[in-house]
Amino acid sequence: MSATTESLAELERRATHHRDRPAYGHDALIACDRLVRIFAKRGGGDGMEVQALQGLDLLVREGELMALVGASGSGKSTLMNILAGLDVPTAGAAKVAGRDLLAMDAKARLRYRREVVGFVWQQTARNLLPYLTAAQNVALPMQLAGAPKKKRAGRADELLAMLGVADCRDRRPQQMSGGQQQRVAIAVGLANSPAVLLADEPTGELDSATGQQVFAAFRRANEELGTTIVIVTHDQAVAGEVRRTVAIRDGRTSTEVLRRTEVDEAGQESLVAREYAMLDRAGRLQLPDEYTTALGMADRVLLELEEDHIQVWPDGHG
Repeated sequence: MSATTESLAELERRATHHRDRPAYGHDALIACDRLVRIFAKRGGGDGMEVQALQGLDLLVREGELMALVGASGSGKSTLMNILAGLDVPTAGAAKVAGRDLLAMDAKARLRYRREVVGFVWQQTARNLLPYLTAAQNVALPMQLAGAPKKKRAGRADELLAMLGVADCRDRRPQQMSGGQQQRVAIAVGLANSPAVLLADEPTGELDSATGQQVFAAFRRANEELGTTIVIVTHDQAVAGEVRRTVAIRDGRTSTEVLRRTEVDEAGQESLVAREYAMLDRAGRLQLPDEYTTALGMADRVLLELEEDHIQVWPDGHG
């Protein structure tokens, strides 16, 4: 076989392998592929734009309870608004439970917000209607979806009991503590059995003890109902409680912490956490600032491919 024929055969083999490879995120409940969101800068008058998401990739499996963390302006709240159906991406792809978030019209987006996702805001007052009781607040999304009255009342009672706020059933929000309001808000978010429950800083206005109670409610919903839950948080106590924490920096996923339970030779269990850098679909890698600063890395680095790893060297090495 000639070199030319051999190279053509290799190209055909690679093309076949590429065609047979499953589509990105085919088995994920949430799949964001090179997601871009651009905003026009206010007050500039010169056409300036801000790129909040810069080709972000994220996969979330069904049944996960995970946290998104990042500094203010990193893009995490923009991502949450897109997943909640409150905002539309500029480019890329985003699918939640099989729904294409870029292809939906206004009617489909409203149905998506009612049926596919639930949402819990940081501000307790924003989650509940002040003139309705806890049970009535939980029943409202079901009423809007056309559920019968008996079913609405029964599910509202079940959710409030599961989340430890059954005693708030007939109270209005001003008659509840902040932690009770947030747990009722979780029940509201779960009312229509969403595929995904999203929460934006749900413990941000609460003290640490109350925040732990609210997070316990999320965990219970995840374990007992199997609901996939994504929480945006600055609270390291919350981030440390989940099995997976994804950090967003400059509009892209940068690092991911995975936690798992290991058993040593003596039978003792311990929680082990490992941090990974995220390699996006374009092959980009965000190296931690403390690493690049310590080695004086800037602008460019030297890469060397070894048999089982890649070496990254400061410019000028060797």
